[in-house]
Amino acid sequence: MTEHRPRVAGVGLAKFETPSKSGDYCEMTEVAIRAALRDARVDLADVEQVYAGYVYGDSTSGQNALYGSGMTGVPVVNVNNNCSTGSSALWLARQAVLGGTADCVLAVGFEQMRPGALGAHWDDRPTPFARFSAVVDARYPDHRDAPLAARYFGGAGLAYAERYGTKPETFAQITVKARRHAAQNPNAVFRTPVSVAEVLDSPHIFGMLTRLQCCPPTCGAGAAVICSPEFARRRGLDARVEIAAQAMTTDQPTTFDPPDLLNLVGYDMAARAAHQVYEAAGIGPEEIPVVELHDCFTANEIISYESLGLTPPGTAEKFVEDGDNTYGGRVVTNPSGGLLAKGHPLGATGLAQCAELVWQLRGQAGDRQVSGANVALQHNIGLGGACVVTMYRKVD
Repeated sequence: MTEHRPRVAGVGLAKFETPSKSGDYCEMTEVAIRAALRDARVDLADVEQVYAGYVYGDSTSGQNALYGSGMTGVPVVNVNNNCSTGSSALWLARQAVLGGTADCVLAVGFEQMRPGALGAHWDDRPTPFARFSAVVDARYPDHRDAPLAARYFGGAGLAYAERYGTKPETFAQITVKARRHAAQNPNAVFRTPVSVAEVLDSPHIFGMLTRLQCCPPTCGAGAAVICSPEFARRRGLDARVEIAAQAMTTDQPTTFDPPDLLNLVGYDMAARAAHQVYEAAGIGPEEIPVVELHDCFTANEIISYESLGLTPPGTAEKFVEDGDNTYGGRVVTNPSGGLLAKGHPLGATGLAQCAELVWQLRGQAGDRQVSGANVALQHNIGLGGACVVTMYRKVD
């Protein structure tokens, strides 16, 4: 079966930047696409389909972003699944190759974000977050002035801490780790180390969350060339990284009823997607040495350790305190620095996670290389909602 699994032939990134420093989305995307094609050793003319992900932009921005690299006339499908957009584009690219409708497909994601917290851009129609806000507002009615995403994930962090007694310092340690990892990543936005005290002393946002526990608005782009093993053999490509399994899940009634803030931010979605991937790949969480997971807030990294089965329910604090989430521990989480330090350009995040894990499996991650990595897990979540979990494996 492994002979038919799609391969990641090439990956590329444009360096992530804050909105005040970045170029426009077309410039960033051209850099990422050209890097991925060069890494794969293919031309844009070899690509049969393109899936372009972005959240904030006009219709057909995907075509506009692609045209700087060339205009070949192939189908371009625009994708928007909130913060899981990049992985959703990757999911579609894999589906096309796995289903035999294309041999070489490009997944690309980009975002040109504005400064400040995320907000609604369309206030003249129903918001997809009405159900989410109703659950949070019922629990914390006096905090509606806090940023939307911080209320959701901060509320989930409070619920987790109330259930298991997790200390504020434990959440802060996630940012400390993220910055330490990002210091070795030239593509990351925030590479300066911070202490637990500095994290806790930064401006309070909501719940246990301080500013340094929230991912920054970021601009950037990422791309991946996905191909069939047959295409790779014909062209003599480096296709040693396969997508061993992948799953996308969406909300079920348990997201909202009974009210559970962990499920509201995707705990059960992630658990279902991870279970499907472990079953399909025949690889369990205890076998994974490196993970790129969706740490949009420190609270979500804590929660995700357990939803992905990396540690049993209620043990995330011990997992952190024992150093099992970093180098020398059981599984290195977010060697790139994650969303907290590398940055979170919504449409590009899933492709950036893919790139990091491909480099890890090829042994090309430099000073942040995880020794002996032969499998890797990716977790990308977008509220509203979609969760994509992907297992990569190095093959001979």
